[in-house]
Amino acid sequence: MPFSSATALKPSSDDELLRIVKAEIKFAEDCDDHDRVEEIPDSFPFKITDNKGLNDITLTRTYQGEKIEVLVSMPNLVTGDEPEHDQDEDDKEKDDDQDDGEKPPKSSLPLTVTITKSDGPSLEFTCTAYPDEILIDTLSVKQPSEKLEEDYIAYEGPDFNDLDENLQRAFHKYLELRGITPMTTNFLHEYMINKDSREYLFWLNKLKDFVKQ
Repeated sequence: MPFSSATALKPSSDDELLRIVKAEIKFAEDCDDHDRVEEIPDSFPFKITDNKGLNDITLTRTYQGEKIEVLVSMPNLVTGDEPEHDQDEDDKEKDDDQDDGEKPPKSSLPLTVTITKSDGPSLEFTCTAYPDEILIDTLSVKQPSEKLEEDYIAYEGPDFNDLDENLQRAFHKYLELRGITPMTTNFLHEYMINKDSREYLFWLNKLKDFVKQ
């Protein structure tokens, strides 16, 4: 066979890869709610911007002259599935952990909340939303057009958990009044799970198109 003809043939391994990708696409289409349209509750206070192919969505709203923007990332899921052979040992470890006061792991949703007053400074919160609570991880004050020399790092405040408990509670209330509530984040958790299914299928189809070329 001439060399030019040999190079034009697609290797059999590519055909096998394409077959497996197509099978995975069919499985995803059959199993996932990739085409489900999430019904947004009437009480949901934000506008959602969701662009195909991106890992995050953006929420926006105004509140008493403030501009509020929330960047929502893919959830960290805890399914509870465990290997059968380790079940007894894992159950014992869980009991020991609970005796020590440690909570079992729960699914969570990462959020970055930015609150801006007109053209002035902004507050930026990084948060972790669980089914029954929202934790503030960090809080920083951002100045507009703030520039530092390359070798300097801005002071972004103490660790949030080191703040006075009354101040911590006040900031949680501050976010709650602006729409960052468990009701909001529980809806977003389901929304992002569905987005993950859609994005996975979109990614598989792009992969299929590449392998076919």
